[in-house]
Amino acid sequence: MYYKDIERSIITTFRKEIWSKFVKAVQDYKLINENDKIMCCISGGKDSFLLAKLLEELKKHGKFKFDIVYVTMNPGYNKTNLKKIKENAKKLNIDLEIFESDVFKVSIKLSEEKPCYMCARMRRGCLYKHAKDLGCNKIALAHHFDDVIETNLLSMFYSSEIRTMMPKLHSQNFEGLELIRPMYYIREENIIKWAKYNKLSFINCACPLAKKENNSKRKYIKKIIKELSKDNPNLEYNIFKSMENVELEAIISYKDKNGKHNFLDYYDKQ
Repeated sequence: MYYKDIERSIITTFRKEIWSKFVKAVQDYKLINENDKIMCCISGGKDSFLLAKLLEELKKHGKFKFDIVYVTMNPGYNKTNLKKIKENAKKLNIDLEIFESDVFKVSIKLSEEKPCYMCARMRRGCLYKHAKDLGCNKIALAHHFDDVIETNLLSMFYSSEIRTMMPKLHSQNFEGLELIRPMYYIREENIIKWAKYNKLSFINCACPLAKKENNSKRKYIKKIIKELSKDNPNLEYNIFKSMENVELEAIISYKDKNGKHNFLDYYDKQ
């Protein structure tokens, strides 16, 4: 069966680049525990379908028991994209549930100037609610290493903040729910290689507005990172590790749950 070969390629051909990094992230950040029930969110792209297979393999070969449900929220995909998602789910032997929403349509109506922001918030809310309805305690998303470092720079360039995409987060609005990102260490180039190796094709961004945005901020950041990496092969790794090596005494100010703190608060007390 074709899907068996695809599963085998994760453990063998891409063991170092994908499987080992997936397992390491799960262990390093304590992402999955005994008796978890995880809702794996499949958007239809290469990343989320790989995440589904990684979780499936971990369930089969891991040391403890947990459950997974595979879910796609249809926010208003066209018929071609929806058909492709269903075909890939069948090809990869994934028991996929598709539930409907009108996120695309509503987000544009609510915020014509910033529909992407509104869409992201609405999609997240729909997914959290559905996870609660299914009795899940965790939601798995397919953000990878490149997403993390791009987010670091996007925050600095466009939001005047130093913040990262965390490997896991407690939901603030849905008690008992946690978001996890098990592909945190996996490079996008290796996901692409895995898809090509198995002759798989997936939908790209299915947003009706994104097609008009040829020069998105994230694409711009990708381009910057690629250019700078030509002279510094360690650049991407350094950006990633910088979020683990924050020296608070060399920061002018920072925020936590107790408020904002300025270096002047303790400067003369040293």
